[in-house]
Amino acid sequence: MSIEVITHPALAGAAHGFLGRRGGVSTGIHAGLNVGWGSEDDPAATAENRRRATAAVLPGATLVCAYQVHSADVVVVDQPWDEADRPRGDALVTNRPGVLLGILTADCAPVLFHDPHAGVIGAAHAGWRGAIDGVTDRTVEAMEALGADRAAIAAVVGPCIGQKSYEVDAAFEARFVEQDDANERFFRPGKAGHAWFDLPGYVAHRLHAFGVGVVGMLDEDTYAQPERFFSFRRATHAGEPGYGREISLIGLG
Repeated sequence: MSIEVITHPALAGAAHGFLGRRGGVSTGIHAGLNVGWGSEDDPAATAENRRRATAAVLPGATLVCAYQVHSADVVVVDQPWDEADRPRGDALVTNRPGVLLGILTADCAPVLFHDPHAGVIGAAHAGWRGAIDGVTDRTVEAMEALGADRAAIAAVVGPCIGQKSYEVDAAFEARFVEQDDANERFFRPGKAGHAWFDLPGYVAHRLHAFGVGVVGMLDEDTYAQPERFFSFRRATHAGEPGYGREISLIGLG
């Protein structure tokens, strides 16, 4: 099975792709294109999956990833680093050709950014914690420091857990509503003491509110599509001992 590379027209000026689990060599619960070193998969399979992912989006590029910690921290990539020495952070920005920025997810929202006029790209990992703490805002600011104009930036929210699959408790909802009463619109009432949270909608809202010029969404629910995507929550609900990670990529040729 070939790798599925999902693209969006708003990012057409950059090599990019939101990849799922199709086309990899991992087996078992990690079956497919698992790229997560922390997934307890066979390291050789993970390395091969990363090689295939890179070749599918920008052949010859150097893949660069951060050690993701659910923060709002952004790393500027001046040159590639060894995987063992990757810095902590949840977003990457660069203006260097031949560097392929990679964000790993398994329900959290990957967001890819491109300012085609300035030649600046970014990639962010927006789980609920990073999203509410402003990881997308910080990514835009880091791109501006490299010469980007937020009004010229296109950002696309990739495959992540959808509202119909994301049940949260009242304390979770209260955290968002306390930040802004208007955030109530991203929660649909559920059973007593619970609600259904629209993570991609909230992330897209943050991008619009921060002045990003073009905001796109893929509307692909990772939880609901086991044949296409890995999902932490789905694996947890199934009682599986681990889960794979998919990768979203963007680079300048």
